[in-house]
Amino acid sequence: MTEAGAGALREFLVVLALALVGLLLAVLAAFAPWYATPADAGGGAVVEMHSPQRPGPGSGGVAVEAR
Repeated sequence: MTEAGAGALREFLVVLALALVGLLLAVLAAFAPWYATPADAGGGAVVEMHSPQRPGPGSGGVAVEAR
């Protein structure tokens, strides 16, 4: 193998290793828990759900609180 061929092979292996490390980090970020929770948390809700209000008469299409 020539010196240029060995350099190209070494560069290819470095690029391949960096790609595998990046893929591993992406998988860890996707599947790791984002925040720590105690074991007995009971599945508390992260967000509250609210239904939208209907626009009131004469409000110009802006949602108002129901009375």
